[in-house]
Amino acid sequence: MKKLILSLAIVSALFTSCTSDDNGNNTTPVVGEITGTITANKVYPKGTYTLKGIVKVASGVTVTFDAGSTITCDKATGDNAFVVLNGGKAIMNGSASEPIVFTEKSGVPGSWGGIIIYGDAPIKGAGGLTTLLSEDGNSLNYGGTNTAHNGGTLKYVRVEYAGSKLGDGNKENNAFTFYSCGTGTTLDHLVAYKGADDGFEFFGGTVSMTNAISYGNYDDAFDWQDGWQGQLNTNWYGYQEIKGNFGMEIEASGNNNTFNPKVEGVTLKRAAGCTPEDNSAIEIDAFQFKKEGNGIFNNVIVDGYGNFTLAPTTYNGAVVKIQDATTNTNQVNGGKIKLTNVKITNTTQIVPVGATGSIVVSFPVGNFTTSSTTTGASLTAGAWATVNGSSLIK
Repeated sequence: MKKLILSLAIVSALFTSCTSDDNGNNTTPVVGEITGTITANKVYPKGTYTLKGIVKVASGVTVTFDAGSTITCDKATGDNAFVVLNGGKAIMNGSASEPIVFTEKSGVPGSWGGIIIYGDAPIKGAGGLTTLLSEDGNSLNYGGTNTAHNGGTLKYVRVEYAGSKLGDGNKENNAFTFYSCGTGTTLDHLVAYKGADDGFEFFGGTVSMTNAISYGNYDDAFDWQDGWQGQLNTNWYGYQEIKGNFGMEIEASGNNNTFNPKVEGVTLKRAAGCTPEDNSAIEIDAFQFKKEGNGIFNNVIVDGYGNFTLAPTTYNGAVVKIQDATTNTNQVNGGKIKLTNVKITNTTQIVPVGATGSIVVSFPVGNFTTSSTTTGASLTAGAWATVNGSSLIK
């Protein structure tokens, strides 16, 4: 009997030592699969997971990922994405030393759909529409009246190699896509790494984002439309290499407006040799405003938006380009586009210009100012902003 008790005690001790520490925290590496629609609250402990298919968090459900988790999908299995439906929440509280990483097995840009969050905060689409159908392949409605919509918390999260189409979607998805998310949603210390479309795109909504890196994405570093109006944005860093279009593509779906989203601390850098994604559309400017887009930006660094030659034509990169006459009249002349304390280097056109000679751009006094002491985005390096041993903050 004593031998039996001793044996049971040893087994129990071994089991405990493999699964928990003195505080009861799980120390055994967790391996699992995430698939289908998640219909009940779920916590994924720190571990290594396979994401298979278009995973959806249902309305009323909260899904939590612990810091240090890695979630990998495989394009060979078909379409993959992580989607938070309106009313659902994703709680991803990574840390600077242990970020939460969503990636794809092949490491090829454009291999999956990234993270997509839906809300019911206000939008204003083309023609003034207040609800629209998403273009991501999920074909879901977005838009509403809930300015404080809460889709959860994303902190210290990195998305790698996204940008694929889902199903019959008419546009590639981004690393992070936010459909009418509200002010209750927290977006902080996020990295969009080497995707085939935009790093971050906002489709309306009121959410703000702080401490964000868009690195090596083939389309725009940052993009918004449908009347996005985030007001508390800080420290946005965009680095474009190999392929890349605009640093920021800014539009308001053709609606004259006073949404004036604000970003304090912006760095947009374009590496030497970076080319447009598609030579049928030469998009090589730091800031592009079109379709009544506007915004207020302070403490801005623009570097590397120089010339691109597609023989026999040479295109001149600009710090700011106004794409159409209506945007120039209503937004520039109306004083609703402001860029102050801008430091410009290695960029051809250092004053705002129009896309054609007929668009004569003249900012009101004080709405476009330069500075040699601007610091741009202020970010702290660490594991959250490091891939394959290389810091993303150049």
